Amino acid sequence: MTSPVVQYRRDLHQIPELGFDLPKTLAYVKDHLHTLPGLVIEPAPSSVCIFFDAGAASTVAFRADMDALPTTESTERVGRSLHEGRMHACGHDGHMAMALALCDYVSEHIDTLPHNVLVIFQPAEETTGGAEPICASGIFSRFNVQSVYGLHMWPGFAAGQIVSRPGPLMARCCEVHVKITGKSVHIAKAHEGADALLAGSLLVSRLADRVPNDPLQLLRFGLLKSGTVGNIVAGSATVAGTLRSFSDDDHEALIQLLTDTAAEVEKETGCEVEISLTAGYPAVINDADLFDQVTSLGIPITVLEEPPMTGEDFSFYQREAPGVFFFVGTGRPDALHSQTFDFDEAALESGLRLLIALTHLNRGQ
Repeated sequence: MTSPVVQYRRDLHQIPELGFDLPKTLAYVKDHLHTLPGLVIEPAPSSVCIFFDAGAASTVAFRADMDALPTTESTERVGRSLHEGRMHACGHDGHMAMALALCDYVSEHIDTLPHNVLVIFQPAEETTGGAEPICASGIFSRFNVQSVYGLHMWPGFAAGQIVSRPGPLMARCCEVHVKITGKSVHIAKAHEGADALLAGSLLVSRLADRVPNDPLQLLRFGLLKSGTVGNIVAGSATVAGTLRSFSDDDHEALIQLLTDTAAEVEKETGCEVEISLTAGYPAVINDADLFDQVTSLGIPITVLEEPPMTGEDFSFYQREAPGVFFFVGTGRPDALHSQTFDFDEAALESGLRLLIALTHLNRGQ
């Protein structure tokens, strides 16, 4: 017999939807939540939460993201995506399944729990940061949320292995776009022009030499586009990359290094170098004291030595309350966001055990 958490996952895997446009997913989640003895609310567009009142002064919150990716599934699993060109390739179907099963547990055991419980189902983690409008709704202050937890399916670990660390866990992300404007001339008269291709090359190569060799900060470029033909000095260039770090000081230092290097290249080449930054998510920083308390629950947790450079908008919740984010091993090598991504469904039971244990953590508030 299929367990509820596995069935939830299989149902949700077949109806992947994108961003804030989640009609079938929301209907599935809401229909289930309305069968439970909790307060169902919609704090922001395309989001839904359920509050279980234990009669306590404080609340513990859990978050599950709901959106999928614009990817065509190529797995052979039973119950593949029914939506062409859309796939749960990042495990959010599993996150929702564990959250729904957690709601089932809490609804039956609320009288035994030391805190109220708030379970958040969030849209648009993959795109524009669906966590931010939920936080802006004031829901954390409304229910006096004192701690918040989330988890993510993660390749490279055994199925159900729980992995985390105190302090920095996932990076602050910022997309970098550089527009370089030069002067196009025939290459025989290159001295009369301003070479945008050269400017772009200098910017990329100098930053590669100057960015600190530090696993906790990164400024790299994946795109340099310039020129039209081989005998014309390029009049324009586009450079694009990403800036990632785990501290505000490192973030600002990298931006300053980028700005100073761009000014230097401008002076040397005569080109205009315009930098634009698109802010991403803040860094996920696990509360060290809360992490220590979590380890007292008896759930085995593998502590990462170095955090990955990927980003996650769970960080917005950690600005509202102390929080800890976890990885749950998939038991498979398939990369996140790949067409073959899948996970051993035994991992769901392991993640659910962790979530249930967290509802019993008495922080004395």
